[in-house]
Amino acid sequence: MQLYQRLQALHPGASRRRLKQWLTASRVRVNGAIVRRGDVAVGVDDRVELNEPPPPACPPPLRLVHEDADVLVVDKPPGLLTIATERERERTAYRLLRDWVAARRIESARLFIVHRLDRETSGLIVFAKSAVAKERLQAQFAARAVERIYVALVEGVVRRAEGTLTSRLIEDRALRVRTTDGRVGREAITRYRVLERRRNTTLLELQLVTGRRAQIRAQLAAAGHPIAGDREYGSRIDPLGRLALHATRLAFVHPRRGRLSFDSPAPATFGHRPG
Repeated sequence: MQLYQRLQALHPGASRRRLKQWLTASRVRVNGAIVRRGDVAVGVDDRVELNEPPPPACPPPLRLVHEDADVLVVDKPPGLLTIATERERERTAYRLLRDWVAARRIESARLFIVHRLDRETSGLIVFAKSAVAKERLQAQFAARAVERIYVALVEGVVRRAEGTLTSRLIEDRALRVRTTDGRVGREAITRYRVLERRRNTTLLELQLVTGRRAQIRAQLAAAGHPIAGDREYGSRIDPLGRLALHATRLAFVHPRRGRLSFDSPAPATFGHRPG
């Protein structure tokens, strides 16, 4: 008897196509060994088993960086929202990951938003898998205890090797974040250092002290060095065909395991090699 026939006898409702899919996916074992060909001969005493399908892979275009019972860290590409807006409710990082977690039918099938990245910003973002983990992580963000480092390619040559951008931010009627004079608005603090100076651009490393929406973009534009590709904030160049901002490091205290740190090198198009 061939393996196809044995499988058909064990699973009479399965089509020939389904049997081929099981074999191709390495789900069929004969006497404990994976078999991928249906024409293999099997005896009456041979043990034929169908394993459970492997869990679905992390949904593209997201890249899984770390997962445990409490947190989920992914690398988000540019062009993908973190959470839904009035204009886009379906294709977001949160929706993709929430559906993925639920599809695996694991014990904790919930997902909670801790922070976010702008649509056009790429890099590291963490989600919580329980309400307790969410509260503990957000408390760290509020206390400015989370390490958040970005790499940005900006217009112009930044003269000072390092410094701190301090300002206050407000939202205008169009919901665009901008810096303002005086005491109104929310305090925003960003530390920076020059990684590389080029002919008419500068590669910067930026560390968030506060974490306001569009903080880096608004502060750099106000300083006369908008991020390349950021037309909303006055950039006149777009050498990478995208907003040249990437969240390269994320470090925090895990709810149960101590401090964790994750790194995502800036895309090769940024042209920087660490070290």
